[in-house]
Amino acid sequence: MKRTLWLLAVGTCLYAQAPAQSKKAPAKASPMQAAVKSGAANAAKVPVAPAAATSGRIKFTEFDLPNGLHVILHQDNSTPLVAVTMMYHVGSKNEQTTRTGFAHFFEHLLFEGSDNIKRGEYMKIVKGNGGQLNANTSQDRTFYYEVMPSNKLELGLYLESERLLHARIDEKGVETQREVVKEEKRQRIDNQPYGSIFTEVLKHAYTKHPYQWAPIGSLEHLNAATIDEFRQFYKDFYVPNNAILSIAGDIDPAQAKALATKYFAEIPKGAKAIYRPSIKEPEQVKEVRDTIYDNITLPAVVQAYHIPAQGTPDSYAVEVLQTILAGGESSRMNKEIVDKQQKALQSAAFPVANEDSGLFLTYSIANQGVKPNDLEVAVNTEIDRVKKDLVTDAELTKVKNQLETNFVNQNARIFGVAENLANYKMYYGDANLINTEIDRYNKVTKEDVRRVANQYLKPENRVVLYYLPKAK
Repeated sequence: MKRTLWLLAVGTCLYAQAPAQSKKAPAKASPMQAAVKSGAANAAKVPVAPAAATSGRIKFTEFDLPNGLHVILHQDNSTPLVAVTMMYHVGSKNEQTTRTGFAHFFEHLLFEGSDNIKRGEYMKIVKGNGGQLNANTSQDRTFYYEVMPSNKLELGLYLESERLLHARIDEKGVETQREVVKEEKRQRIDNQPYGSIFTEVLKHAYTKHPYQWAPIGSLEHLNAATIDEFRQFYKDFYVPNNAILSIAGDIDPAQAKALATKYFAEIPKGAKAIYRPSIKEPEQVKEVRDTIYDNITLPAVVQAYHIPAQGTPDSYAVEVLQTILAGGESSRMNKEIVDKQQKALQSAAFPVANEDSGLFLTYSIANQGVKPNDLEVAVNTEIDRVKKDLVTDAELTKVKNQLETNFVNQNARIFGVAENLANYKMYYGDANLINTEIDRYNKVTKEDVRRVANQYLKPENRVVLYYLPKAK
């Protein structure tokens, strides 16, 4: 299942514009040229929002090209739309300690165009043909997508092949996107109340592993980087053997396979092994505490516990536990701390699920006049309850129903199917988990929930941050 990620854990582009430049094989230029000529008419006629009806088992086919690109195809002819997606196995954890923010920066930079797509044209082409597009970056991967009318499948493949083969990485594009990233940081972190929580949690929770910085990274690092360093990052990670092309929607699988081969088979395999950090984060044996002063009016209490990597047996029990504690209005923390005690304006928990070790994060915003330590006691009381007593049958059933509903909803649109197929293949090596992972949640017992609460939600395994108004 595509994990529920905290917004700040994933960098999603704030695209209101797109950038780029031109030269290349006529075979690939033709779909784009046709698109530019016919885009306005198509935009007026074709619905943009993807809404595929996917019920029951999701069928798909997959194959590898000789250059290592893995391709997944899912046919759903219920709407005349197709999602063309590319997932690259590169996130902020693949960066060097003195050059953080590269993965997220490239999420922006690779809309600057290519040898055959002029600067500023990428988004115009997609939108002019009735489509929508975006990208996002996590600590583990970078994901690009276009959702287009199904008769524009070839155009979508052409655009993604250009991004992979002929991206234009020049001084002008780098300078343009530096400003875009600066504005994104200002909007989402610097000028957002509590916006630095994720950054501060990572900084305090990890001492060795590259998860210690957020995808937004350091603007100082980006400013210091040379054009050659950017180009080298592209050469190292944007190669077909580090990517998954996932196509879902109104397609003919045989035709889609032929087109994928046409546009991607010529792209050479990467020249060297992909850098995968092998650093293991040492076990935390002592609680970490700190105080962060922010532009806020109400204090907040943040806790982060180390948890196992996604896909491990305990990770499913941890997610069930998180949902019991803070998954919706009827969750324990919301009912007790927000509604009954009225100590918090908001109280929530998120599992930050990672390819390597993750975090179980809680945050609570205090009501007016409530002291942070009193709020922390209330949060710890709810955590201690699940550590001491088994959850009820009714709670476990309700939570499993919630998770199953989320599971179904994520696959209710062709875009969600394409992304989930790629996620499962990239992280677990098994795209068919899109049909079976829910069984892993259903196997979680009440005893499992209590066990993982005791095993992971212990004081010596956590970071506690008090967020206080700068005025104090």
